[in-house]
Amino acid sequence: MKKLVAGIDVGGTNSVFGLVDETGKIYAEGSISSVKYKDFDVYLQVLCDGVKSLSVKIDEPHEVIGIGVGAPMGNYYNGCIENASNLVWQGTLPFAAKTGVHFPGIPIVLTNDANAAAIGEMIYGGAKGMKNFVVITLGTGLGGGIVVNGEVLYGHDGFAGELGHIIVTVNGRECGCGRRGCLETYASATGIKRTVYKLLADHIGDSALKNISFNELTAEMITTAAIKGDPIAIEAYRHTGEQLGRALADLVAITVPEAIFLFGGLAKAGKYILEPTRQVMEENMLFLWRGKVALRLSEINDKNAAVLGASALAWKTIKEQ
Repeated sequence: MKKLVAGIDVGGTNSVFGLVDETGKIYAEGSISSVKYKDFDVYLQVLCDGVKSLSVKIDEPHEVIGIGVGAPMGNYYNGCIENASNLVWQGTLPFAAKTGVHFPGIPIVLTNDANAAAIGEMIYGGAKGMKNFVVITLGTGLGGGIVVNGEVLYGHDGFAGELGHIIVTVNGRECGCGRRGCLETYASATGIKRTVYKLLADHIGDSALKNISFNELTAEMITTAAIKGDPIAIEAYRHTGEQLGRALADLVAITVPEAIFLFGGLAKAGKYILEPTRQVMEENMLFLWRGKVALRLSEINDKNAAVLGASALAWKTIKEQ
């Protein structure tokens, strides 16, 4: 009988899930809205029903032997999502425990979505064989998965790697966490939208983005505009890369990774985010490490990436046990 695990990624907008084997082959997948269901228990019921429904799409006999969950502010130690600023549910949510009610007897492990992405990169992507690397997730917010000596860095409370909430601009943009100037207010899908609107306010030149409302604008639209040569979109990515590059230069001084991988929606902009980030990172890095730390795009950053990352967490846990 085929052994599979369920990978679940809880995003600020959507939650995606799938059934995956040990090699990273996804047998079935689905998604639900993360914002439609304001009641957490109702959301979780719909999510678990969705995961269960995947089995009917698979013809061969199989058994689900574990569940891995990646979520913003996911605490690996207690299986809870704690005070995530970009989710509709607030407070401490016992995600793993409540999910276990729907899947009795199946081990469930949860971590920060960026940590799940890092494990996915290590098992299925460009970090195979690496012991020291970082994955930066550039989605609705910004997260960091830090791997040191082959192990994810969790810290004493489970929340190490919250790079989105380091201050990059004193008294800068207001952040959902309640502070000002956090990195994710500049380098994230939401952050680049704010940058676009500031640029549109400061410049009178033509842009394909000027007639799009803030709520309708997406990072994908900005990327498309940049590819077509739109000056506002290109400048928005340059500014985003500048903020991110400085932060990564400081991160290198602390962790000295072999490589840093960019993952998520903004990473799909390719050279428009990669080149300015690399340039500013190298310019601001201590001479000891210049030219020694590779900055790359994630090799699992496609439509299945979030599911692969979460499932990799489950497989890693099963193997260790």
